[in-house]
Amino acid sequence: MTTRRGSRSGRLLLIAVIAIGLIAAGCSTGSGGSDGSDDPFGDPGDCTVIDVAVSSEKIDLMTDLAQDFNRSDEAEIGDGCAFVRPYSKASGGATTALAEGWDEAQEGAKPVIWSPAASSWGQILNQRLADDGQPAMASSKPVSFMLTPLVIGMPKPMADALGYPETPIGWGDIAKLATEGQGWAEYGHPEWGAFKLGKTNPNFSTSGLSALIGQNYAAVGKERDLSKEDLNAQKTKDFGAQVESSVVHYGDITMTFLNNWFRTDRSGTSLLYASAVAVEEKSLIDYNKGNPDGVLEPGETPRKPKVPLVAVYPKEGTLYSDNPLYVLDADWVSAEEKAGAEAFIEVVQRPSNQKKVLEYGFRPGNPEVAVGAPITKANGVDPAQPSKLLQVPEPDVMITMLDNWKAQRKGARVLLVLDVSGSMEEGADPDDPNSETKLELAKRAAIDALDEFKSDDQVGLRVFSTNLGPNEDENYLDLLEVQPMSTNRERLASEIRDQLPQHATPLYEVTQESFTDMSDDYDPSLINAVVLLTDGVNDDGEPEDDRAQLDELLTTLRRGTDGENAKPIRVFTIAYGKQADFDTLERIAESTNAAAYDASNPATISKVFTAVVSNF
Repeated sequence: MTTRRGSRSGRLLLIAVIAIGLIAAGCSTGSGGSDGSDDPFGDPGDCTVIDVAVSSEKIDLMTDLAQDFNRSDEAEIGDGCAFVRPYSKASGGATTALAEGWDEAQEGAKPVIWSPAASSWGQILNQRLADDGQPAMASSKPVSFMLTPLVIGMPKPMADALGYPETPIGWGDIAKLATEGQGWAEYGHPEWGAFKLGKTNPNFSTSGLSALIGQNYAAVGKERDLSKEDLNAQKTKDFGAQVESSVVHYGDITMTFLNNWFRTDRSGTSLLYASAVAVEEKSLIDYNKGNPDGVLEPGETPRKPKVPLVAVYPKEGTLYSDNPLYVLDADWVSAEEKAGAEAFIEVVQRPSNQKKVLEYGFRPGNPEVAVGAPITKANGVDPAQPSKLLQVPEPDVMITMLDNWKAQRKGARVLLVLDVSGSMEEGADPDDPNSETKLELAKRAAIDALDEFKSDDQVGLRVFSTNLGPNEDENYLDLLEVQPMSTNRERLASEIRDQLPQHATPLYEVTQESFTDMSDDYDPSLINAVVLLTDGVNDDGEPEDDRAQLDELLTTLRRGTDGENAKPIRVFTIAYGKQADFDTLERIAESTNAAAYDASNPATISKVFTAVVSNF
């Protein structure tokens, strides 16, 4: 997975808290602007602009529907006209931005319509606003635009080994697989190793939030009326810890896991990467059709995976992502904008547009349109499921659930590796001579992100540049050993704060040394990872040696993910600033089945850093 458009695994927009809301600006009847740009919208003229913040998995669909609306007579409202302009915004990130005060410089245009993946986010938003003494912003009865249920995606051979679908599978089975017996050896497949689960962070991702709700209901044997007392019962906490113990790592988006699965499928190692991932049905359909991130570039031909996924509908019940359309009750929404928004919402509910919803792999929100292809068993899903739906808990219960998850989630062992080369002294904004340096921004982002770690997470700090150590050939310094945050938090912040820009960038050497050092002390009970931030390219040594050095590094990294005795140390990379070698950092991350993040705009580094830490 990556957060830059370009390659197969690099076409994802930064979502969750790292999304900056891409405001479209070029008009056309196709996928590009009339000026040949990639923007699907143009100058709205005198029309009232209706900015629409939508969760990323439906941005292509909403763009298609908005273009049709803007060209239609329905866009004529009274004596004027409406111009709908959707942009991608993570559900969790938008919730936080709306609750804390929407900053257009950081988040994009203030939305008139907000469409998170599920209405649970609207409830969480209203609860957070109420806790701060503010009025609700999201309707309690929004229009449900379309549906897709949460499923547990499993490679077909693994689902077959468990006897699915004849033998129902649920969160209780996941907890047992995670903690009892010999993993897949009990099912005749010792070569698959331990059971490994992929889940997104519920503070950022709808699939992660829905999975957390599902596993808490499973812990207490309920289908509705989950209470705070239920959540705080010891058996519920123990059950949650059992499920979380099998997590490979977390993440801000499910496409992290789907892209890694798809890439390892090519080499025949997908069954070693993950055994199951909590994902929405629509995304599983996309994966099986050969489009794991749900985005097809012009001219791209999907290629189906060798090992398809099967949608397991949890036997204890599941939830729909109902994709609500909220016309926000906010002081920035005018009467004209509200009228235009309501006209658009009425149009997209019509059967003709709901059939288009189905074409994109979602279930129609309009009951007049029957569920059909591509929601078929041939694509690994079952249109007759889910047979049991769970009630979305009350907002204050969900807040408590998220608070409890912070203690239940799998622990992490992380080495922060920060570039302090001379180029970090450059101004973050080249057009502003008085702007902060890149290093100053990065230091503040790293310090702020420390709050995402819990007290028993183990975190250390390494900085790198040439000639840093007491000996001339030392290119990094270990400022703090990997230790529990309960003892390291303030010292980490202090050491990060004191860093100054130094010399060159020995990227490959330091990455390999960091990976090897973390492997030597590998702890299978924790998420073991390196977070590598750099603003440059490898510039230590002769250019002719560069390729050989990179090949040696990638070989070392891949070795950690292969075989039954692998020690997976995931290297999450951050390409910081425009000079960073993103393509190489992407290769480094992918070699460890991790994720690469793009902070080419230094102003985004705080959100990017927080998103990276969401993996732990």
